[in-house]
Amino acid sequence: MYLEHVNLVVPNIDDMLKFYRAAFPHWHVRDEGFSDWYGKPRKWLHFGDDEHYIAFSDNGEGANRDLTGHSVGLAHFAYVTNDLAAVIDRLTNAGYAISNPGVTEPFRKNVYFIDPAGFEVEFVEYQWGLLCT
Repeated sequence: MYLEHVNLVVPNIDDMLKFYRAAFPHWHVRDEGFSDWYGKPRKWLHFGDDEHYIAFSDNGEGANRDLTGHSVGLAHFAYVTNDLAAVIDRLTNAGYAISNPGVTEPFRKNVYFIDPAGFEVEFVEYQWGLLCT
């Protein structure tokens, strides 16, 4: 079993694509279209690779939850990378700032960014060789 996709309701799909294309340059638009969600029209788009994608639906209303608070909701989601420095370079070069530099641990490096819709995304690189010694 594995997670196939996450569906995020966002105010603007194009803004989201800019962020996620910088993070995942090998991903592509898998499918897109228009539908109706409980009486409200929306554009949707699937962005990912052959195994995983993020589904974006536009026409979102309101603000995302306060990430510094304790209200119920999505805190963050994380992606494992083999080259955290490259991810950081791509995102900062695209104009996105690190929101949290992560913690210092001997077996992993991590960093957090906030995407254009206010979702916190963690990127983590495990030091697998150090785990085995």
